[in-house]
Amino acid sequence: MPRLAGAALAGTAIEFYDFFVYGTAAALVLGPLFFPTISPLAGTLAAFGTFGVGFVARPLGSVLFGHIGDRHGRRPVLVLSLLLTGASTVAVGCVPTYGTIGVAAPLFLIALRFLQGLGLGGEWGGAVLLTAEHAPAGRRALWASFPQVGPALGFLLANGVVLVLSASLSEAQFAQWGWRVPFWAAGVLALVGLWLRSSLAESPRFLELDGRARVPFAEVVRDHWRLVLLTAGALAIGYAIFYTVSTWSLAYATERLGVERSVMLVCIMAAVVVKGALTPVFALLGDRYGRRPVCLAGCGAAAVWMFPMIALLATGEPLLMFLGFLVAMIAFITMFSVIAAYLPELYEARVRCTGAAVGYNLGGVVGGAVTPIVATALAEQGGRVPWAVGAYLTVIALLSLGCFALLPETRPASVPVAAPVSG
Repeated sequence: MPRLAGAALAGTAIEFYDFFVYGTAAALVLGPLFFPTISPLAGTLAAFGTFGVGFVARPLGSVLFGHIGDRHGRRPVLVLSLLLTGASTVAVGCVPTYGTIGVAAPLFLIALRFLQGLGLGGEWGGAVLLTAEHAPAGRRALWASFPQVGPALGFLLANGVVLVLSASLSEAQFAQWGWRVPFWAAGVLALVGLWLRSSLAESPRFLELDGRARVPFAEVVRDHWRLVLLTAGALAIGYAIFYTVSTWSLAYATERLGVERSVMLVCIMAAVVVKGALTPVFALLGDRYGRRPVCLAGCGAAAVWMFPMIALLATGEPLLMFLGFLVAMIAFITMFSVIAAYLPELYEARVRCTGAAVGYNLGGVVGGAVTPIVATALAEQGGRVPWAVGAYLTVIALLSLGCFALLPETRPASVPVAAPVSG
């Protein structure tokens, strides 16, 4: 289990590095480089729009790679998704800017971001299922939480590279070529990930299946549509929190509040470090007390904290901003630490790779793709403290709370056999 969990963690870290480095670039430089003919605000919105394309592609990637995972095994998904995401990320770093090739530049950017999202949509399902289906029932949430640490490591790596480049290059150098370096580095990381995953064993639960779904997605839509919608709604606030903190706040504080880019990156990264470290801790609580109670607690905390977080961000003071981000990230990981065990347990094994991944990534469309765009627009209409952003996030938190309340408990100690919710 330690070797398997370590390989899954490393792989998700690499895949999410690819995904997050785009978000950081969108917040800092992509607007003026790829949309220079429009206003700065419109350029930021357009850059976040291309960022959102990746989220729209993720459910499609779940369907594509979920089919492979449910028909041919979880292991092939890990290799194919890593290849696709890595290649498309390196290619982003090679796209000429608007000043060189005109309107073709943002079109290339959108197409590559779509391919990034397609690959990441398959990655999560393969990584968590391979870990969760190997894990002993009484410690499934703990072992399955290790792939959930991967996004934190990927984010830290992506922003760490940007922070080093920002500190060592001038503004002109960073805008001219420095922003491309993190994308090129994705190629090396992809090779490392492929090496780590080359010796992983196939999931024993998949090998034990008597009959495999012929068209897994059709079966999920027919028999589990309600469950997919509930899980998507439940996870929306987690995505909204993470991308409010990691993407929108970075653009807002540097552009509107005049906070140094390096200061914001350090504040955000410090909160993500704590989030990553606490992931296994909250997963243990999920093994002891159940998945649903832990998710409800995290979601409730998020609903209470969104207005204070926005108020602390608006101060522009590093310590206060860090405090706001820290509590929000703890609320986020309270929910997401157990999701890697919870979602697979909700679905029967024959359609698990598709069902769990589609629900997970649809939540990203609702909470992740839209939030930076909506928050940017809402903040522009308000004063120094963008209360409308806090209200928007609170509404999403309450929606997610209601969805979690409607989901069943699946902890093996209390429910020996997972009971899928049918439509």
